[in-house]
Amino acid sequence: MIRAVFFDMDDTIYDTSGFAAIARRAAVKSMVHNGLKCSENEGYERLINIIKRKGSNYSKHFNILVEEVNGEVDPLIIVNGIITYHNTKFAMLKLEPESFSILLYLKSQGYKVGLITNGKELKQWEKLVRLGVYPFFDDVVTSESVGVEKPDPKIFQIAMERLGVTAGTSLMVGNNFDADILGACKAGMQGILINSRITSEQEKILHELDLSGNVREINTLIDLMKIL
Repeated sequence: MIRAVFFDMDDTIYDTSGFAAIARRAAVKSMVHNGLKCSENEGYERLINIIKRKGSNYSKHFNILVEEVNGEVDPLIIVNGIITYHNTKFAMLKLEPESFSILLYLKSQGYKVGLITNGKELKQWEKLVRLGVYPFFDDVVTSESVGVEKPDPKIFQIAMERLGVTAGTSLMVGNNFDADILGACKAGMQGILINSRITSEQEKILHELDLSGNVREINTLIDLMKIL
């Protein structure tokens, strides 16, 4: 019997990638307007490459972009990019109706609800507060706070221990097969993949690890009601 449902945050309970792409384009447009010496398309492509190299949690993407394009750091251009990025992203930040509905349902039915997310502690908490969903979560585990990242089974074990539940009574819902689903299954949990599809190669991995029966796919978070 399932007692606890754990969620990934980004691209699971809200569309992080969609918002981020629009915000990054707006930021580059502002930077070009304020002196970045390239076209908006070139600036955006360069920014995406920097993010791929440094990771999404790196704090100085815009600094590197300005230095690479203009040959020197210009605080005015950088600050315009940062302000535009955050203003655009947070203006668009909103929870999908189905996310609110499933969280409300889980709490009303007495399930324990947890969040397991890779990322900076304050950055992830800011999203929860701005989205207005932090009261729904009994516990929030970030990789920064516990010193280990998904897909390491340890982060899932820590999350379960903190909620006082076992792997056999826990589900992990996420959009990333490797980080969310495979990691959770290796910790003994059931995995629910959303906004993605299991590939033939991933099916082979699950079969080799004897985990095929531990993973299911859903199209929307509301589909969880059919599983629980």
